[in-house]
Amino acid sequence: MDLDDALDFLSDHHHALLATMRPDGMPQLSPVTVALDEQRRVVVSTRETAVKTRHLRRDPRASLCVLSDGFFGPFVQIEGTAEVVSLPDAMEGLVAYYRAAAGEHPDWEAYRAAMVAERRVLIRVTPTRVGPTVSG
Repeated sequence: MDLDDALDFLSDHHHALLATMRPDGMPQLSPVTVALDEQRRVVVSTRETAVKTRHLRRDPRASLCVLSDGFFGPFVQIEGTAEVVSLPDAMEGLVAYYRAAAGEHPDWEAYRAAMVAERRVLIRVTPTRVGPTVSG
C-alpha cells in the first residue's frame, strides 16, 4: 500500500485507534475520529488535558490504525510525526476537521464556543510510513 492509497482510505473511514508512547515506552491507545486536512495530514481533535496530548508533546511519534466502519475488513496503519496545535491557533483547523469528518455543523458559533470551553487542541500527524504492505 502506498501513501496515497492509505490517505484515500482515510477520506472515507474516520474511526481509528491512536497509539502514543508512555514515558516507560509502552503504547497508550485511544479511540479517535480522524480526518484529513488540506495538506493531507491526519487530524484529530482532543482536549488539552488528555493523556495523548501530554504524550505527543513529549514524544511526537504517533501510530494510527484506521478501521472499516464494520470493524472487520480493510484497514490501514499510518505512522508519523505529530504536532499539537492549541487554541486560538487551532480553531480554524478544528472547524475544517469537523467538516471533513462530519459535514456542516448546525451552529458554528456554538461549536466554536464548545471548543474553547472544552480546551480542544488539534493533533496533526504528518505520515512517514503506511501499511499493511503484505497480507496473510
